Amino acid sequence: MDNGAARPVIVAIDGPSGTGKSSTSKAVAAQLGLSYLDTGAQYRAITWWMVTNGIDTDDPAAIAAAAGKPEIVSGTDPKAPAITVDGTDVAGPIREQDVTARVSAVSAVPEVRTRITELQRAIAAAAVTGIVVEGRDIGTTVLPDADLKIFLTASPEARAARRSGELKGADVRATREALIKRDAADSSRTTSPLAKADDAVEVDTTELTLEQVVECVVTLVEEKRAGK
Repeated sequence: MDNGAARPVIVAIDGPSGTGKSSTSKAVAAQLGLSYLDTGAQYRAITWWMVTNGIDTDDPAAIAAAAGKPEIVSGTDPKAPAITVDGTDVAGPIREQDVTARVSAVSAVPEVRTRITELQRAIAAAAVTGIVVEGRDIGTTVLPDADLKIFLTASPEARAARRSGELKGADVRATREALIKRDAADSSRTTSPLAKADDAVEVDTTELTLEQVVECVVTLVEEKRAGK
């Protein structure tokens, strides 16, 4: 089985916000010695750049024209994932409300998706031991040939409670409404909508602790590596 362990394994983890994607993906990557990529952070980074540079995020043509300008670099260490735009560390600013409110609109522009998808594929191809890539269209669009595809789900209530815990002072009801609105936007966009790949394993995290979800995914990856 040594050969199986040596082969780089590409794991795609998709699902809506608040399902535990980031925490699960980072923990699985760290435990298995894999690289890690948060694709949502890349879309947030390009959105942050648009906002910072005064691009009208309600104008798809303006977004498309600027999509190639920012230089986005993602660190892939699961213990300390980093992201910079034009050399500036944006890990904090990209989580702020003005970016969160605009990321769906920016992400829906085909030129933005093409640019970021190319970046994601290059990072995955360069991962020597393999990589866990989390997002919304990884198994369907970005890495359709991933070795293992996982789709995390959870009830809107559970997701809202988790997100409210992350967003200090957030109102659970408002968060739930925002999540449902974002799901609708991401699921109905023309280019690479949020969708479960036909060959993805669905894991409902509503009743599970983070540790249980991680254990489940690690087992799936190890089975895949062992050729089961």
